[in-house]
Amino acid sequence: MHIVDLIAKKRDGYPLTKEEIEFIIQGYTKGKIPDYQISALLMAIYFENMNDEESTYLALAMRDSGDSIDLSEIPGIKVDKHSTGGVGDKVTLVLGPLLASLGVKFAKMSGRGLGHTGGTIDKLESIPGYQVVLEAEDFIEQVKKIGIAIVGQSGDVAPADKKLYALRDVTATVECIPLIASSIMSKKLASGADAIVLDVKVGHGAFMKTEADAVKLAKLMVEIGKLAGKKVTALLTGMDEPLGHKIGNALEVYEAIETLNGEGPKDLVDVTVEIGAHLLLDAQIETDFEVAKVKLQEALQNGTAYEKFLELVEAQGGDLDRLDDPSLLLSKNTVEVLSEKEGYVMDINALDIGKAAMRLGAGRETKEDTIDLDVGLDLHKKIGSYVKKGESIATLYVREKGIDEAKSLILNAISIGNQEKHIVLIKQTIK
Repeated sequence: MHIVDLIAKKRDGYPLTKEEIEFIIQGYTKGKIPDYQISALLMAIYFENMNDEESTYLALAMRDSGDSIDLSEIPGIKVDKHSTGGVGDKVTLVLGPLLASLGVKFAKMSGRGLGHTGGTIDKLESIPGYQVVLEAEDFIEQVKKIGIAIVGQSGDVAPADKKLYALRDVTATVECIPLIASSIMSKKLASGADAIVLDVKVGHGAFMKTEADAVKLAKLMVEIGKLAGKKVTALLTGMDEPLGHKIGNALEVYEAIETLNGEGPKDLVDVTVEIGAHLLLDAQIETDFEVAKVKLQEALQNGTAYEKFLELVEAQGGDLDRLDDPSLLLSKNTVEVLSEKEGYVMDINALDIGKAAMRLGAGRETKEDTIDLDVGLDLHKKIGSYVKKGESIATLYVREKGIDEAKSLILNAISIGNQEKHIVLIKQTIK
């Protein structure tokens, strides 16, 4: 088998076999196939696409390039969720404790952020003392004991995906649905869960800008999961405005705590409960979807979900005293952004709101950047809200960098007109 023949085969539009894809991934991971040949192959895939079987073979080959987590010691059905990324997306911080409070085993490896805000691990690190690294045995024991663990991704999970993604980033081949789907699913399949819900974001602040592209990605990931023997459901959820109000690492922990105490914003609660209901059914804790949603809402209102969150933080070394007053996690320096117009909020460019948080230091522009965990913004208005001229539309939590640029981005991101507008948050479910 020769890589140049396989490049030519894909260039000419023919599907690659399981053995051919395994040869490519193994050779690239071990350094036997150079970047320039894989770059040529990636561009051929970009133009000629891959079928479902090829995408599945690629996901499995990347999964098998490193360690897979064996969760078989944990009794019951283990669940996981993945989001394709959005602005203010702190669903995992709420969903994990919420599900665990109802008896679901939630074993999650999460990533750091690159771009407008931090990842789940960055957010948890804003809690002093929280340990994002656990040995595999400790990870498993913690899930067995309290039903939940949320840790950083191991450096040994899907190393081929890390190499391929870095190359895609510099060869203009990131925006290829089979490559995106295989990348995401390689890590999800390696994480060991039995049932997975994929939250596929669509809109201004999402990687998928159109619903048609989001549907393609969702259907392909679900099919990869099925072919790999997993229970996978995808939800399409809107990202035309940030999820919730708070954007930034400690700010999102603050809003997650509010939500776990029954005081969260409706859009965050709705998405979390919708995802949670699917996973309650998948875990065979509940058999009726609407009943599952009611139980999840009750757990948010009666304090059991928040108690489970405190158990998680304590188990991973976090300082519980700081959570008694989560405002202590935030920067003490604030700046108000005042509306220059009066009327209804017609549109919010979520991506620009995310960029504003990044300019303040809440996200990374490069992998080497250090983020400020306690800066970000609290967006006071949503699409459909009425705003008066001179009213505060956002509070910035700042140090010294990026304040003027962040204010400008926010003002330009929010369109104000004379008609009230409503958006649909949960768009489709794909099984």
